[in-house]
Amino acid sequence: MLTAGLNGKRLGLLHELVPKAALIAFLVNPNNPNIETQSSEVRGAAQSIGLRVEVLQARTETEIVAAFAALAERGAGAFILGPDPFFFNQRQQLVTLAARYAVPAIYEVREFVEAGGLVNYGANLTEALRQVGSYAGKVLDGVKPADLPVVQPTRFELVINLKTAKALGLTVSPIVLAQADEVIE
Repeated sequence: MLTAGLNGKRLGLLHELVPKAALIAFLVNPNNPNIETQSSEVRGAAQSIGLRVEVLQARTETEIVAAFAALAERGAGAFILGPDPFFFNQRQQLVTLAARYAVPAIYEVREFVEAGGLVNYGANLTEALRQVGSYAGKVLDGVKPADLPVVQPTRFELVINLKTAKALGLTVSPIVLAQADEVIE
């Protein structure tokens, strides 16, 4: 899905939406084997634009609640949700907590924004699943998996929920709106 490689771009978009946020929380699942790569990428991107990043961890529903309490306690002005299947399954809880704590957040896939989240930037999940289906069809037709090329997503999307932005007191700039593939009003 090429999700981890996009965390720097997500941070930049979040910074455009919430320029006054000096501390950004980055929520990751410690069970994810890519945690170090993801965290390093976000820290590097933050350092290049003069922001601080606090990495928070959660692997259970209870730990997600605790992470939001921690980000509020530390004064994080926004947060990035690290890509992880567990978080995708907990999207309603995550979006609800972001609203409760009034913290702007950026996610990896549009399903979070459709559930009420602020913004996402990432691969189009439907397109990625089509690629999986195409691969599966080729394998079922007898092609050896080792003979198939490695493919990555080719379509990335930016979806913004203006209703959520308004609830958070954010004004989305015309430049960011012009970049959006979809705006939910």
